[in-house]
Parts: sequence; structure tokens; C-alpha cells
Amino acid sequence: MQKDQLFTRRRALLAGAAAVGAVGTTGLLLSGPGQSAHVRHAAPAPGPQARPAPNSSVYRLQPLTGDGPPRVAPARPPVRREPILRMSGRGRHMLLTFDDGPDPEYTPLILDTLALYDVRATFFVCGGMAERSPHLLSRMADEGHVVGNHTWSHPLLTQLRRAQIRSEMERTCEVIEEAYGERPRWFRAPYGAWNRAVFQLGSELDMEPLAWTVDSLDWTDPGTSAIVDTVEHGAAPGVVVLSHDAGGYDRMQTVKALRRYLPQLLDDGYHLTVPRRASV
Repeated sequence: MQKDQLFTRRRALLAGAAAVGAVGTTGLLLSGPGQSAHVRHAAPAPGPQARPAPNSSVYRLQPLTGDGPPRVAPARPPVRREPILRMSGRGRHMLLTFDDGPDPEYTPLILDTLALYDVRATFFVCGGMAERSPHLLSRMADEGHVVGNHTWSHPLLTQLRRAQIRSEMERTCEVIEEAYGERPRWFRAPYGAWNRAVFQLGSELDMEPLAWTVDSLDWTDPGTSAIVDTVEHGAAPGVVVLSHDAGGYDRMQTVKALRRYLPQLLDDGYHLTVPRRASV
């Protein structure tokens, strides 16, 4: 009974977070023109030994009251030919996304910083990492963050057979649902490598493909200041920022950079939100 009550509470929080996170936007994410669905970068894959202010009431979770109308099951997302790269709509809205985790050392520090500024983000987790730290997915659910699927072991999907791709996706969906309380609705291919099978299988599993607009390049170990400069110079309405909270490397540069650029983005009038599908 206690477990059922916990999942009910998490689902209510997630529904509230999705609703408030999309304020001021059309609720759609659209890919940019002229972008092709190919490899975009080669971030390091997490190996088996990888270690696991100004606030805005718009982004604060509000209690849900009343039963409300029954939810209609959304239609399966379309099979796309390229991933979604940016958020559409008006206003200075941006998405912060973190790949390859969760990591027991760095992910909590990122979550602490996001909580300090009352900001929501999207975490694309690897199933193998999530299985070792399910409590971090539970915390993401409780704090209103979105969790997406980043495969089980971070392989180059374009070199796998269709059955292997499905296994990488499905196993991760199951772990996310168990720890987070809801199946993922977003998918990001490792290394930004997409092909027809990846798009088709993602759609079959009810996930939309989300890529990024600005690569923070934290995976190259460039130094904290370089990460801050990349994010701040790339900031613009609709931008999706790529960072990493795991991957087998020291991610303190990512943590320290977030502590610096996040308050600056808020001071510049940006609203850091989470993706919302039109069918929700």
C-alpha cells in the first residue's frame, strides 16, 4: 500500500511539472531546418566501471486538486526522419539536458543546484547506470524533472541489429518505469547517431527523439570557464543544451559550470523548462 501511494504521488508531481514547465510555449518541440540525422558528437560511453536566488513561481510544483477529466491515451508519436533539435514557441525558454547518468557522485550535485534555483531539467539516463542508482530517478520524479531513455549500455546504435536496438531501449524503459514511476516519453541516441530503425523503434515504444541545439562540449574536458562560455554564448529562445552528469569521467567541471551559468541565464530572463509533447 505504501509503495502504491508513493507512485500515485510521483505521478501527480510529474503531471504538475509537465503542465507548469510548458507555460508560455506551444508545447511542441520541432527539429530545425536543414539538420540531418547523423552522428553529431562522440561522447564517451559509460563503462561497467564508471562511477556510478532568483526563483520563479511558474516553475514551482503546485498541488493538484480534484479528480479532473479522464486522460485520453495519446496517439503513438510519428516516425521521424530526423531528431527534434529545439523547442518551438514564444518567449525566452530553454531546456537543460544531462546525459549518461545517473552517477551517485555528480548527479546529486546537479540536482542540488537545480533545486536551489527551482529549475527543472531533463536527464537522459542509461539503463545500466539507473539500475545501480534507482533512488536518483526517484528523486528526479519527486522534484519534477523529466527522465528520458539513453539506451542500456550507450552503444553506437547504427552498428547494431534491430533486435539489439530494441533490447537496449526496452530494458531501459523498464528500469525507468520501476524507479521513476512512469515510462519515458523521450529518447536520445548515444553519440547523436540515428537511423531508420532507431526512429521506428522509438515510435513503437512511444518515445519522441530529442537531440540538442547547443553542445556544451563538457565531454571534451575543456575546463569550467569554457563550458560556461559555450552555454552562455549559445543561449537563445528554444535552445536545447547538452551536458553530461556521468560517462566515466570527472564531471565536476559540468557541476561547477552549471553553478555559474544557471543564475546568469535566469538573470538574463531565460526560463529553464522541460519538454512537453503536444499529445499530453
